[in-house]
Amino acid sequence: MHFFSSEVKEPKNEEIVHPILKEAEVSLFIKREDLIHDQVSGNKFRKLKYNLLEAKRLGFNTILTFGGAYSNHIAATAAAGKIVGLQTIGVIRGDELAKDLDQTLSENDTLRFATENGMKLKFVSRTAYKEKTSASFLEALKKEFGSFYTVPEGGTNVLAVKGCEEILTKEDKVFDYICCAVGTGGTISGIINASLAHQQVIGFPALKGNFLSDEIRKYTHKTNWNLIEEYHFGGYGKINATLIEFINTFREEQNIALDPIYTGKMIYGLFDSIQNGTFTKNTRILAIHTGGLQGILGMNKRLNKKKFPLIRI
Repeated sequence: MHFFSSEVKEPKNEEIVHPILKEAEVSLFIKREDLIHDQVSGNKFRKLKYNLLEAKRLGFNTILTFGGAYSNHIAATAAAGKIVGLQTIGVIRGDELAKDLDQTLSENDTLRFATENGMKLKFVSRTAYKEKTSASFLEALKKEFGSFYTVPEGGTNVLAVKGCEEILTKEDKVFDYICCAVGTGGTISGIINASLAHQQVIGFPALKGNFLSDEIRKYTHKTNWNLIEEYHFGGYGKINATLIEFINTFREEQNIALDPIYTGKMIYGLFDSIQNGTFTKNTRILAIHTGGLQGILGMNKRLNKKKFPLIRI
């Protein structure tokens, strides 16, 4: 099975022109992984590729995975499953969402998109969701749904890392630094594995906590990487007016949309680091745009309730 066939676009590296870069005498390019596919974009395409191939090889006809109400992974898995002919089940954190499912789907673009692509949704309490990796939890799901191939929350496993190793290509050998946002650690692990000896990989975690380094070490033995941890803006899914303004200005000036959960924070942190003199003159930097733009609609609904400015798409 050739994954998605001609629907897949080869991502291009776009140079960013900006006064901060000119003053620092640093060059920055963004790899447009967000444009790789209309519905399964960025690192979600990379993470799902070999998992779906493996599910098919093993004879499964159903994929089961996990996520929150606005999860990029849930949306991508639903779309990918439909494209390659696999049924999908999404175990969603928050059983309160099932109380009035019609209202939930009318208000939540991510879950509506998932159901429109054939995904069955199972809502569980936040307490039960914490047990999602336990044998008893998975066994109960098998009794309810039958046999399925399991993909973890966020999509990260050995096969996902293998897919993310394909993000870097031969043309990327000219870069000194490779930068990406970090969620579960799978994407950066693949990038580290594919990086060359002269390259340093920098991750910008989107959430608080110092556990990510241990997660990354599960998938790579290389040491040419580090995490810059001060640009999470308070934690996963947390943003403020400063980040919103940066994302909107970047969209206006560069014609590139950034998601507020991952890539927006990474690019903000990268620009701040450049301005603070982290990189020497003539450094060449490649930043990976990992997609996630479908989540902007859900974020804007939250921002609207708080009377915050909205993110322009």
